[in-house]
Formats: sequence, structure tokens, C-alpha cells
Amino acid sequence: MVKTRFAPSPTGYLHIGGARTALFSWLYARRHGGPFVLRIEDTDLERSTPEAVNAILEGMNWLGLDYDEGPFYQTQRFDRYREVLQELLREGRAYYCYCTREELEALRGDQMMRKEKPRYDGRYRDYQGPPRDGVEPVVRFKNPQNGEVVVEDLIRGNIVFQNAELDDLIIARADGAPTYNFCVVVDDMDMGVTHVIRGDDHINNTPRQINILRALGAPVPFYGHVPMILAPDGQKLSKRYGAASVMEYRDMGYLPEAVLNYLVRLGWSNGDQEIFSLDEMVALFDLTGCNKAPSAINPSKLTWLNKHYLKTLDPGHVARHLSWHIGQLGIDPSAGPHLTEVVKAFAERSDTLKDMAQAALFLYQDFADYDPKAASKNLTAAAEAPLRQMQTALAALPEWRSAPIHEVVKGVAEVRGLALGKVAQPLRVAVSGAAVSPPIDVTLELLGRPKTLVRIERALAYIAQRS
Repeated sequence: MVKTRFAPSPTGYLHIGGARTALFSWLYARRHGGPFVLRIEDTDLERSTPEAVNAILEGMNWLGLDYDEGPFYQTQRFDRYREVLQELLREGRAYYCYCTREELEALRGDQMMRKEKPRYDGRYRDYQGPPRDGVEPVVRFKNPQNGEVVVEDLIRGNIVFQNAELDDLIIARADGAPTYNFCVVVDDMDMGVTHVIRGDDHINNTPRQINILRALGAPVPFYGHVPMILAPDGQKLSKRYGAASVMEYRDMGYLPEAVLNYLVRLGWSNGDQEIFSLDEMVALFDLTGCNKAPSAINPSKLTWLNKHYLKTLDPGHVARHLSWHIGQLGIDPSAGPHLTEVVKAFAERSDTLKDMAQAALFLYQDFADYDPKAASKNLTAAAEAPLRQMQTALAALPEWRSAPIHEVVKGVAEVRGLALGKVAQPLRVAVSGAAVSPPIDVTLELLGRPKTLVRIERALAYIAQRS
């Protein structure tokens, strides 16, 4: 059975690269009917924070990446790590190293002078003497000195490492705290992880972890190392492009479906297909479709995808996400039209939920001022009589729906011998404060009769004052 895991370190937020790794691991598990594990690798006590843990959990929840096991916290497993550590020491597969920091720095300096690769020389590997006074030892793994490690990478193909190039890794610090590479091995072994999908910055860790797994007699998982994500200019990601929290994409008004679709195409493809539902991703995703080369972020593509999902997803679903953005503007959405109807009216003309919320604000609260350019062009003396005639007709309308509203606007235009736009546009500015809104009949239906009539009256007063 396939079992994958996502194992972030809570030293920061869930950024776009971490979210993609989580998605790939989640998709692989879902496609093969296996469990997906969330593990929080919080052994860096100085840098790990509860806020970062919450941000990771919030990001996973927003993206809809549900996990079957966990979250497990490494800080709650120290007893288990010590148990396995003692097992390796008893079997002679690990040893105490009494090198001081000064000795290691001197060793490194000598090696660099000789233009050698800096590495621990194993001087305590077979030490049988007494403990050194005043030195708290670290524990090192006794790495094989001969042969090779072949990482059968599911994305990159076989990667070969010579054991002679790998020094004896520290697996417990002088204070007894286990190190990252050791904790990962014990966790993957205990949790039965079969497939490890992670960033290619972990490639050099993999042969060391494989050797420890073999020393413990544990199965070796399959590995797939995904390439990094770059900024649009090909440089390392900055906060401007993706290195900040994935929740910033929510704050900018993107739907999680758009972000997931965007992420899956950052380094994976299925022919020329660009748009994938979540079900399609699960059905089609495979590591053989992953690129070996880095992918660059393309903000305009994300916006294009978001626009697609705003228009095609169930309006009720979109409305649930829009509600948060309306709330961020200090508006109680129950004080105006139902958000599902707002989504139907504004989806075609919105790039993001944030745009949509801002554009629909006039439906929920009075605007302070008219857009100067729109008012100057449309709220003129010539607009006064048509506006007053529509005010009277709309007040008497038996049923407040878009179809009869449209007939009122159309009828006033015909009576006065005007193009429809010459009547509709002043009305639009009068009720919304701006020159752009959904079709005028839809706009008025959403706004409601009382607000419509009050705002026409306000516009007439504005025209009179200007005159």
C-alpha cells in the first residue's frame, strides 16, 4: 500500500513550494488509495513557533489537503528517538565522538588548505578508550566506508553516491537532542511511509537516510525529489513571489481551486491540459509527469485560472469564500443581497474575490462620493428628467425583478428618444457611484427598491446642486 507524508518544519509559514510538495504527496496517496500523513518536524526548538504550526494547519485546511494521520509532532517522540539511538550504539552502528569544536575547525582548515572536501575523518569511529574529561560527546552514525548508495528517484532516475564520500553523520547532539536526519528516518520507519516526495534540496540527505534505514533493518521508501520553484525572472523566490505564506493568496482573493490547479502545473504536466478539477488531478497525477527542471512562477496564469474558477464553480461555493472578503471590508453580508446572487452577477467582470468584494461594496453600504469622471459625464442636467421619470416608474413597479426593471429603463429611453445607454448609464452612476457594474437591471434587483429610490433622489440633488 502507498503511504506518503508531508513533513514541514514550523520555522515559518506554509509557502508556495511547501504547498506544492504537500499537494503532490496528497495526490499520489489519493490516486493509489493510500493514507497521507502530516508530520510537524519541530525539533528546531529555537526557531519553531506555535504560530507557524497554526499557519501550516490553516494553509492545509484552506487548500483542502486533508490528512489521514497526524499531525504528529517530533518533539513528542524524543523517547522513541533515544530508544533507537541506544539500539544503534549497542549494535556498534553508532558511536560517541569526543571531538571538540576547536579540533573540528582545525581539521576543516587543514583539509581546505589541501583543497580536500571538508569532512569528519572518523577519528573516534573505533575508539575504545575512556570518555574524555570535560567533553560532552555527540553520537555519530557509523556510515559504510565502501560501496555505493543508489537512490532510485522516481522523478530523476537513479542517483549514485559513493559511501566513501559520506562522512559519519551526527545523529544526536552533545545535549542528547536527536538531529533532523535521524528523526526523519525513525519517523518514516515507524509510520510505514512508502513514498517520500520532497524538494530537491533534500537530495544529499537521502543517501545518509537510506544507510541509517538499512542499519535499522527497515524498508527503504521510494523517493521523488521535485525541483525548486523560481521567481518569474528565474531568481530565487522572494516574498513578492511566493515565498510568503500561502494564505496570502487567499488574502489576495484567489480561490483554493485556482491555487491548487496552479500548483499542480508548476512542475507537472499531462499533455497540454491546463485546467484540472481536483478529481482529474487525483486520477491523472503521477511522478513520471514531473519535470526535472525548475519551474518559474507566472502570476498572470494564476489570475487567468482564478477568473476561470470564479465563472465555472458553483456560485454557492464561491460565495462562501467571498463572504470572508466581504467581512474583511467590515460588512455584514446579511445586510444586503445574497452572496450567491452577487457571485452570479459579478463573476464575469472579476479577476479575484477581493476585486469582487470591492466592486459589490455599494450593494451593502452607501458610498461616500461619486467617481468624479463618471459623475461629470453622466450626472448632468440632461439626465435629470430621465432619472426622475425612472424614479416614479420604479417606485410603482409591482414586482422587483430584473425583467420588469429592464422594461422600465427601456421604456423611458424609447419615450425620450434616447439610446438605452444614455438612460442606463446615469442610473448606474446614481446607484453605484461608478461607471461600471453588472447589467443595470441586475444591479437594481440586487440593490433593492428602497436603496435604489434613495440613491436616485441623492443623484437628483447632486445634479441640482451642480446646476
